[in-house]
Amino acid sequence: MSPPRAQRGGDGRQRPPRGAAPPLVAVLERRGRFMIAEPLFPSRADSGRERPRTGGGGRGRGQITVRVDRSGPNSARAGDLVLVSAAARSQPARVLRVIGRPHVARDVIEALMLDRGLRRRFTDAVERDARAAAERVRAEPGARRDLRELPTFTIDPASARDFDDAISAEALGDGRARIWVHIADVAAHVTDGSHVDREARSRATSVYVPGAVEPMLPHALSSEACSLQPGVDRAAVTVELEVDGERVRRSAFHRSLVRSDVRLDYEQVDRIFAGAESAREPWAGPLRIAREVASALGERRERSGALAIESAEPEFQFDERGDVVAVNARSQTESHRLIEHLMIAANEAVAELLQRRGVPCLYRVHERPEPDRVRRLADQLATLEVPTPPLPEPMSSTQAADLLGAMSVAVERHVARAGHGGLALGGLVLRSLKQAYYSPVNLGHAGLHSSAYCHFTSPIRRYPDLVCHRALLEALGEGERAHPSSELSELGAWTSERERDSMLLERDGDDVARCFALERALGAGGLDREFRGEVTGVISAGAFIAFGTQPEVGNAPPYEGMLPVRRLGAPGGGRDWFELNDEGTILRGERTGTTIRLGDPLAVRVGRIDAVRGRVDLLPAG
Repeated sequence: MSPPRAQRGGDGRQRPPRGAAPPLVAVLERRGRFMIAEPLFPSRADSGRERPRTGGGGRGRGQITVRVDRSGPNSARAGDLVLVSAAARSQPARVLRVIGRPHVARDVIEALMLDRGLRRRFTDAVERDARAAAERVRAEPGARRDLRELPTFTIDPASARDFDDAISAEALGDGRARIWVHIADVAAHVTDGSHVDREARSRATSVYVPGAVEPMLPHALSSEACSLQPGVDRAAVTVELEVDGERVRRSAFHRSLVRSDVRLDYEQVDRIFAGAESAREPWAGPLRIAREVASALGERRERSGALAIESAEPEFQFDERGDVVAVNARSQTESHRLIEHLMIAANEAVAELLQRRGVPCLYRVHERPEPDRVRRLADQLATLEVPTPPLPEPMSSTQAADLLGAMSVAVERHVARAGHGGLALGGLVLRSLKQAYYSPVNLGHAGLHSSAYCHFTSPIRRYPDLVCHRALLEALGEGERAHPSSELSELGAWTSERERDSMLLERDGDDVARCFALERALGAGGLDREFRGEVTGVISAGAFIAFGTQPEVGNAPPYEGMLPVRRLGAPGGGRDWFELNDEGTILRGERTGTTIRLGDPLAVRVGRIDAVRGRVDLLPAG
């Protein structure tokens, strides 16, 4: 699918014709008088379509001859990791860019981004447009509600550079509170149809990989003018929520002028909540109030049947050379949940207003699960001795959604008792769901148990959020125009596709970085080292294992790999034949009855690491 309303890309460049070969990421090798480009990555399917990776003359994805400049910015030498043009029939390929070296993690991840078609730069026209917009809004912020006197804070990862959202809070007495969710006013900076807007629409999302980002908006906006940095005035769109106990009783919306007092990160907030660090005024009180409100909203959401699935996000540290020196898979904590619940409340408030007023926008749709999938999940959990509610016959889609929420809570409690299995069992629940997508038709969000939901709180990095900003501002009479309903179906499909592509790339980037981190952790001769692991998936060919040391309580294992069943022998030697049960949760040995179950602890050793492909082959310990 192509970007809506565009025959050209958002950067103004004509895309290659269908079937034409895109540039190739390769490693240069000298062969006599010639320089040969050896492709770095295997051929991949891209969104279900095999990507053409052929050189001139239909030679496929094998080695190609390369013309190398001896001087200038694209000069290269043997062993370099490069981006090369597709070879024509009568001309060799040429080096377009020297990326780095194939043994450096950051260089390989950069190569992966280029291999997947990311541009890694903005055109001069887009950059000029962004700088001009930043100056225009700074000089003429427009009529806004001045909220700069409110104590305001942001909470983000320590490595974050763009700050979409900030929070203010005050107590109203009698269990009531007022929460302000301030979101960067990207619509004020990005005019519909401008160079920046066309590029943002084409990219649709920012892509975050270890150590790098492909931003949706240029740096002048994403990290500067639109970022709610502490101590500077920023244009925002504020959602004001009056909360009584666990319910939002009233909402209001303003174009505002805000000033953040402090930038907090998740780890710091968790230390404050644990009593290991003191909060400071003027934001200490508002943080406490926001914590209480978020907790109440979260408890109500859980009782309503919303899914309760814990997740873990890997965090990587790089040195100045681009090597991965540490990896830690951090689980979601109370500080994450605080922001999550307040952002959900703001998104719901915007979606409800737009639906009520009939303003066209893109809703975040998560359809109810199929009853058959819920039945299968119940069967899978039963094989793992996880108690589940009784299932009605027949089962409606509404009942299926409610039961799935109850099962996710049962999984969470089982994992808390067992002390392991969260990644595997949470994965079972997620695979029972339909995939969320963007649509102009509001079908509700089953995962959140919300009747109307949109993405509004991250307009710096998601184009659907910008669409919703424009719709809200039209509804408020603030001079912006909502996107016409005639283009929203195609725009929803495009942004959903780009979201899926970016998720695949981010996952693959994590796998590559993990492999480089594991190589460093093992060092020379470290393959005999044993790791504690946990089974996260099983297929007939083997078991997927999350493994490694856990430096802090509550953190998930940082590495992942596969243990093939052919490596599993019987006690005393010999082969055992393993079969996968019908529910896809247990591998069982025919000779010995040995079982490998989802969520089981399992000790492993590393057999082989293929860092470029993000693959680790494991062996049983002992």
